[in-house]
Amino acid sequence: MAGPIPAAASPAPTAPTAPTASASGSAVHPRVLPMGDTALLVQVSDIGEVLALEARLATLVRRGEGVWASVDDLVPAARTVLLVSRPGADLGALGTAVRDVARTLDADMRTLDEDKRTLDADMRTVEIHVRYDGPDLDEVARLVGLTPRQVVAAHTGTSWQVGFGGFAPGFAYLVGGDPRLEVPRRAEPRTRVPAGAVGLAGQFSGIYPRESPGGWQLLGTTDAPLWDPDRDPPALLTPGTTVQFVDVAARS
Repeated sequence: MAGPIPAAASPAPTAPTAPTASASGSAVHPRVLPMGDTALLVQVSDIGEVLALEARLATLVRRGEGVWASVDDLVPAARTVLLVSRPGADLGALGTAVRDVARTLDADMRTLDEDKRTLDADMRTVEIHVRYDGPDLDEVARLVGLTPRQVVAAHTGTSWQVGFGGFAPGFAYLVGGDPRLEVPRRAEPRTRVPAGAVGLAGQFSGIYPRESPGGWQLLGTTDAPLWDPDRDPPALLTPGTTVQFVDVAARS
């Protein structure tokens, strides 16, 4: 695997059929596909819709009323939410309920609704202390038209949110940061990226949990233990967690 945006988990994965928003822009119409006899895969347009839909579904699942009592787990990804149900659940009724929920969501998905704020209140905030000495810091600054110091300020000045996990145990795709920091992957991926490397790719930020190849633009490094099989949960950064990057140099 060449890095933390493999084809199957990239920021822009190819869906079999693209979901569409209504002409009025006031609703989302997902594609709902059965995955075996105990799960549904809900395809939407982008990570903003994923976060809004997953937040609304999580609230309903936690309440456990009606058809939602049959849902055991929600697994968000770049453009999908997987609903895992108990054996014997009525997937047809569950799919209909998901579509009904999706149609009540604002298609823009960029502002938090009441369900999202309620869910966030129960989520953790994790500080990640970073040494901003990465080999791509100057190149990122050039790409976005900022100075290296301004890039660091932008990366630490806005909190990020774990949208979903993938690529390797402990790797989290972080969204919601400063939009000025959207940059392409490196033209030539590195064959070796150290554990703890903090990077940018597309709209995402992320931290390599272990040494591996990778093509993200590297800003710095952290000593945070991202994956510990003896911890519960093993991943430090789980979906919904708020992440605040902290510049170590600014605190010294």
